[in-house]
Amino acid sequence: MNMPVVLISEEEIQSRVLELAGQISADYDANDELVLVGVLKGSFIFLADLSRRLTIPRTIEFIAVSSYGSGSRSTGAVRLVMDVRGNIEGKHVLIVEDIVDTGHTLKYLIGMLESHRPASVRTCALVRKAESAEVDVKVDYLGFDIGNEWVVGYGLDYAEQNRTLPYIGVVSPDD
Repeated sequence: MNMPVVLISEEEIQSRVLELAGQISADYDANDELVLVGVLKGSFIFLADLSRRLTIPRTIEFIAVSSYGSGSRSTGAVRLVMDVRGNIEGKHVLIVEDIVDTGHTLKYLIGMLESHRPASVRTCALVRKAESAEVDVKVDYLGFDIGNEWVVGYGLDYAEQNRTLPYIGVVSPDD
């Protein structure tokens, strides 16, 4: 695989994360019990940076799902691999996702987490491929809209490669 071509620079990401943290901090009250639910593995870098920039109390949980199988195309079927471990009933939940592609995973997560009876469920995604959407799902806090390219870096990967790049780059999975 060739080196990724920079799509969104490290500086652009950090600036947008700071803006998102400001929006989220303004939308929740200091008395709200906010639980950030990071979707593994892809959200871990975004979640860490975002959570450190919030100015309101928060806790962190993780969830893991699978929708790609072994290929590079989503099957549309979502499988829960790991549920949240803490009790989120009556708390405000913010799902933190690396990428929204078809929308199937985020729609599944919203419904699944709502079954835990939280006070609210909102969504935050680093990137969204709007033209790839197959289901209508609301992203409350969005970093960037991108085209239908395969992207890596800042938590995003292709075959577990390039996840730790400080920027988001485009690769061709066929290389």
